[in-house]
Amino acid sequence: MQSPSGKPPPSALIIDLDGTLIDTQADFVAALNLMLGDLGLPHVEGDFVSHTVGKGSEHLVLQTLRHCGADATRFELAMQRYQRHYLTINGRYAEVYPGALEGLQRFAELGLSMACLTNKPTDFALPLLADKGLSRYFSHVFGGDAFPRKKPDPLPLIKTCEALGTAPESTWMIGDSSNDAQAARAAGCPVALVSYGYNHGRPIREVDADAFIDRLDELNWI
Repeated sequence: MQSPSGKPPPSALIIDLDGTLIDTQADFVAALNLMLGDLGLPHVEGDFVSHTVGKGSEHLVLQTLRHCGADATRFELAMQRYQRHYLTINGRYAEVYPGALEGLQRFAELGLSMACLTNKPTDFALPLLADKGLSRYFSHVFGGDAFPRKKPDPLPLIKTCEALGTAPESTWMIGDSSNDAQAARAAGCPVALVSYGYNHGRPIREVDADAFIDRLDELNWI
């Protein structure tokens, strides 16, 4: 097999969740707006959320408060309300991206071990993957609270490679943003990025990556 960039074929894959496998923007908007309603603050729109997600729930809630002109001292209450609402909403408005299920099935048929690595809290990631029928493809699921640091720090990728039992240089990261690419580069993993996710409002092809794809099932090392 040959990879899209001429690198050796993978021995395993690390795959992001939000913006890569599942479009969760509407879930984020709904949970945030319920939280903001509890606090008597104005609501946010989808564009703000798509530019802000990807660095963990704490970052998302703090940036939302700033966007709405609220004092950061309200963060703890806002975080509690957001987590409560998100657990109730989780997956209700989310949709698996076209080609994602087909891509995971193809990777499984190739015998590739797969781990899902997301900055979403593990307690949100696990039921979402189960609800959308994707859990069976992953031997490991690590959320943003699984390790001391989140992507774009390389630590989560390094630890995930250890869990998979594979070397970073043969473990591809598949994601949707500069967070995924920066973490992969620092960890020594090749990286492929999807074109349709959440990259903080920046064109994805500006990011340093080994491959760009419009659907997950386009990525093929044969």
